[in-house]
Amino acid sequence: MKKNIAVIRGDGIGPEIVNEAIAVLDAVAALYGHTFTYTDVDMGGAAYDKWGDPLPQEMLQRCLDSDSVLLGAVGGPKWDGVPGDKRPEKGLLRLRAGMGVYSNNRPAKIWPQLAAASPLKREVVDKGIDFIIVRELIGGIYFGEHRTVEENGQRRGIDTMTYTESEIRRIGRIGFETARKRGKRLCSVEKSNVLDCSRLWKAVMHDLAKEYPDVELSDMLVDNCAMQIVKDPAQFDVIVTENMFGDILSDEASMITGSIGMIPSSSLGDGTRGLYEPIHGSAPDIAGKDLADPIGTILSAAMMLRFSFDLPAEADCIERAVSAVLDAGCRTADIADGGPHIGCREMGRRIRENLTKG
Repeated sequence: MKKNIAVIRGDGIGPEIVNEAIAVLDAVAALYGHTFTYTDVDMGGAAYDKWGDPLPQEMLQRCLDSDSVLLGAVGGPKWDGVPGDKRPEKGLLRLRAGMGVYSNNRPAKIWPQLAAASPLKREVVDKGIDFIIVRELIGGIYFGEHRTVEENGQRRGIDTMTYTESEIRRIGRIGFETARKRGKRLCSVEKSNVLDCSRLWKAVMHDLAKEYPDVELSDMLVDNCAMQIVKDPAQFDVIVTENMFGDILSDEASMITGSIGMIPSSSLGDGTRGLYEPIHGSAPDIAGKDLADPIGTILSAAMMLRFSFDLPAEADCIERAVSAVLDAGCRTADIADGGPHIGCREMGRRIRENLTKG
């Protein structure tokens, strides 16, 4: 198989973790007889510094011309003072919209080797943490109107949340289909006691449930869901929710698994081309120090193989290698719990050494 992957190294630790993921992809390609080529794409703060734009049109086109996109991380305090429409995060939002990737899927699964790293009580962890958050990605308040006006001598900030029925229906369908392939339980999360958007969300989800009689649908308010994720995460199988709620809940869910550095994500639309990235940020405080955890990015590459390239054996190969390295006691600083740890490059090397065909 030959595939072209657009690579966005981004800012902060982005280049370090992406380099390790590419090295793993190359090792998998050699093991299974594939050819992966890479097209570099500037996005985020690095693109702003170079082009004065966090995502020039030419760079977006490179992504659209690729078979899939691998992203490290963007942003950092260096760009806090740039105009709002030039911030690194705006490039990411434009990339998601330009690619039409409306479904962000973030697994929250604890590796048994890291059970002690979870901040939750052991009896809660032992019940199991294995669920997926399906987050609507290109609608809601992040893509609404944003402006600041002067009124009666003071500034007033305005951010508008909107959703159409069709936007809710298409992400709801992803939620139901995902649940159908797992434990057949779907929790729809909203704030219908306050927001009209959420009342429409709830109505559409219940209408859509008629097409999925084999999936158990439940509703939960977002504030309650935030509490339940830390109280009893084992109750969840698949959570589907809107953009901002999904952003917050998925970060919370990642931390109960032991480290935000371990969690991959996929963003998909109607085709097979996707955007794959770890859910953590650019961590500029440790950039260039060989301290970053590359596992979330490496597992994101595995998700790319599985969901965009239809290569499940190759994806399994990477996941087995990660598990073997963790079994051997290898830890980066974020998961070492104060004990001995290795660096980003060494973690990548050890994962490559453990790649074997199943």
